[in-house]
Amino acid sequence: MSPIAPADAIARAQAGTLTLLDVREVAEVAASGKAKGAVHIPLGLVTVKADPKAPDLDPRLSPDKPVAVYCMMGGRSAKAAEALVAMGYTEVYNLGGLSNWTGAGGAVEKA
Repeated sequence: MSPIAPADAIARAQAGTLTLLDVREVAEVAASGKAKGAVHIPLGLVTVKADPKAPDLDPRLSPDKPVAVYCMMGGRSAKAAEALVAMGYTEVYNLGGLSNWTGAGGAVEKA
């Protein structure tokens, strides 16, 4: 797990070479929206919905595709990124908070 520059995350997400993962709670996403195209899985469900061995794996996630995780400030995204690495994801980044995305010009969509 390593940090990623927000501008790099934006470019890679737009190109389809990076999956964005929002690990904030449902109410947070409802209040502020999410990064355009991001997959939303609250932190408490990451080990179920992102585990490649689990039957409930979200089909938008793959351990072979780079993932950039974000939350509100960066703490929960760090925990989620660690969990993804432990589950076998090979390229995982901590984008930090949603404000890093928006501050670099990343688009937001209502969930």
